[in-house]
Amino acid sequence: MSITARADIRERYQVTVPNEVRKALHLAPGDLLEFVIEKGRVLVKGLRPIPIDQAWYWTPEWQAKEREADTDIAKARTTFFASDDEFDNWLAEN
Repeated sequence: MSITARADIRERYQVTVPNEVRKALHLAPGDLLEFVIEKGRVLVKGLRPIPIDQAWYWTPEWQAKEREADTDIAKARTTFFASDDEFDNWLAEN
């Protein structure tokens, strides 16, 4: 996908991100923008801050476990427990 958009730089170097860019990057208020300059070109990435107490969730190891769980759910490799006691009993046996 290729998007071309323009924005004016105002007196205090402020720029309004064009609507088509906001939509393409799924930007929301509070998000950050990262600018990477290479060979005279600027790459803009949308960044969403992650609270420190939730950073563990976004580690590569945890994300691998999330993908594994998603695969198991999609392939119906799950077990349903009707109660906490039933789950506790299953844990004790396995």
